[in-house]
Amino acid sequence: MHEKERHRIILSAVQDRPVVTVPDLCSLTGASEATIRRDIATLHMQKRLRRVRGGAEAISPPAFVGLAGRPFAVNQAIRIREKQAIARAAVALCQDGESIIINGGTTTFQMVHPLATRRLQVLTNSFPIAEHLLKHSKNSVMLPGGVIYREQNIILSPFENDVTRNFYARRMFMGAQGLGPLGLMEADPLLIQAEQKLIGQAEELVVLVDSSKFAQRSSLVLCPLDRIATVITDEGIPDHAAAMLAAADVRLIVVAAGAGQEEVEAVS
Repeated sequence: MHEKERHRIILSAVQDRPVVTVPDLCSLTGASEATIRRDIATLHMQKRLRRVRGGAEAISPPAFVGLAGRPFAVNQAIRIREKQAIARAAVALCQDGESIIINGGTTTFQMVHPLATRRLQVLTNSFPIAEHLLKHSKNSVMLPGGVIYREQNIILSPFENDVTRNFYARRMFMGAQGLGPLGLMEADPLLIQAEQKLIGQAEELVVLVDSSKFAQRSSLVLCPLDRIATVITDEGIPDHAAAMLAAADVRLIVVAAGAGQEEVEAVS
């Protein structure tokens, strides 16, 4: 990754939370600790952030922190080839005329491109997904009501009496912060409350996660493994994670990063 791109990701990350650690930034950029420490030192000298022990913080943190987790703009550039391949496999599960839910996220966002030639009824809480589908496809698009979270580009509502309760979906497609033996994990209580409501409107839950998500954990469980029908991931999935899904009777679809649909391998 080029230095300018690393600096952009680092500056975006420090606006998202009080302090960002060096390991966090290594994970975001794929760079070594030595490189990240040099980047932090450079940005500190330029007075664009403040260097602290073990990481960095914003010089002027935002007054409104918003949801926990990385901003959409930061996540979008990470593992993009894997996300594109996973998204193609997800769209291949859909039949024209079906109703589906697409939860906001950078992996699910990649579904918009193969959906350009399809005709489905789509409920999404993601502004970027809704905008792209409206401009570049013939799909019917519905947005729920709620509060707009700018950093994640999504709409969330904890209330029961919104449009989602009147929408039936054959499948819901979503990502997650982590996936482990207890199930899907997220970091924010409001995110979990809103997403659980969406999950309740779908017959099947299809989870789109790149293989790095099997090593990530959070303090909050969104739903157990037995609620998940299908997991789509890349070929970097660890053997123990594949065995975990098989034991829970979750269908596993493994894709090669950058592969066309003909190169997708389905594992039951």
